[in-house]
Amino acid sequence: MRYIFLFLSFPCLLLGQTPKEDASNYIAQKQYVKAQRLMMDYVLEHPSDKEAIELLADAYGYQKKWDEAIEHYELLKDLETNNANYHYKYGGALGMKALTMSKLRALGSIGDIKSSFLKAAELDPKHIDTRWALVELYMTLPGIVGGSKKKSLKYANELEALSKVDGYLAKGYIYEYDDEPELAEKYYKMAVKVGGSVTCYEKLTNLYESQNEPEKAIETIEASQDKHKRNALHYQLGKVSADYNIQLDKGEQCLLQYIKNYTSADGVPLEWAYYRLAQIYKHKKNSKKALNYIDRALSLRSDFKQALKEKAAISK
Repeated sequence: MRYIFLFLSFPCLLLGQTPKEDASNYIAQKQYVKAQRLMMDYVLEHPSDKEAIELLADAYGYQKKWDEAIEHYELLKDLETNNANYHYKYGGALGMKALTMSKLRALGSIGDIKSSFLKAAELDPKHIDTRWALVELYMTLPGIVGGSKKKSLKYANELEALSKVDGYLAKGYIYEYDDEPELAEKYYKMAVKVGGSVTCYEKLTNLYESQNEPEKAIETIEASQDKHKRNALHYQLGKVSADYNIQLDKGEQCLLQYIKNYTSADGVPLEWAYYRLAQIYKHKKNSKKALNYIDRALSLRSDFKQALKEKAAISK
């Protein structure tokens, strides 16, 4: 599911707020159980309140309680049959549940997933998330059960008409999935040029890594850093340097910078930065420093499997 919430910097319970506002703030702060409990009681008293039912369904979805989420999204789309977003969320919850099932059982859900997304697309010609879902669905499904690159490109074209950057990213995804890296690169570069978001640069970087072109990956990360000034990009560059044994001094400096400026908002835990530094020092034949950083990583997470394996390799 593709949800975007703003993280609030003030306490979630404020005098005079309604239960729905409280639940919304709980969800924004990732306190999904609290939101669920609050909305369960509220929905019992207000069984036709669509906003409350949606908040409850969202809280279930974030906890990966797919059966409960599906039940409440289905209720929503029955209460308001012409609401595209309800059909989209219902299809999304069905799809996420299907991922937890065996392939054989998941096949039984494909028809409902597809029809929900198609209904949402029909109801709202400008619903971007639904078109993304259809792009991905038609590309990942086998042809025997309805998969179709042609249909996927149809919705990518619709996305492009609504948002050029989304359309270019969708086409890049399609061609990357279909093992056509030159076309994928073309569209990801177009997305970078038009949109220039961190996501655009990241898609291009990941493509270069998958094609074993680390120099281009580093060049793209540096371009992203010049524009966005994100500490997380220091880690990404250090990771490529460590993985491919290239530009080791630059990788080392980036990882040290990442550690110096680290906050939890950067996403990648500190132990991974220490692990990457250990890899770099191993490439530099400096086993003393490599072991030092591996031990730092393990001091933060003693069951860090990759670090334990790396320590054994360095020690040899």
